[in-house]
Amino acid sequence: MDDRISLITLGVRDVAASARFYAALGLPRLDFPGDEVAFFSLRGTWLSLYGREALAEDAQVSAKGSGFRDVALAHNVGSEDEVDQLLTEAVAAGATLVKAGQRAFWGGYSGYFADPDGHLWEVAHNPMLWIGPPASEP
Repeated sequence: MDDRISLITLGVRDVAASARFYAALGLPRLDFPGDEVAFFSLRGTWLSLYGREALAEDAQVSAKGSGFRDVALAHNVGSEDEVDQLLTEAVAAGATLVKAGQRAFWGGYSGYFADPDGHLWEVAHNPMLWIGPPASEP
């Protein structure tokens, strides 16, 4: 297996509504026919939004279940102020603030929001690891 993630797919209740949310955060949406799926181009990977029921059916697993999903996506930024700014932008776009930005035990600063389907996103600044955004693949 290559040491990269090619695509992250989130199962969502309403693809169009979730696509508007991520577009409001400034993610560049790819032009793709139909309304069953939405794709956003990220640096070195893509984010896909697909109907929750359809995604479960495709994977041949039950779509039932709720609560914590044992995973959080993360977006690292260059400063504490940027953490707070992005959390504010996410809430303005329709997210729920789960945890306001605060100093973390590991020496950085982070907070969490949940997208309209409850997917957790951590927004963090880690001054020990920050080297800027990852380079795009050729």
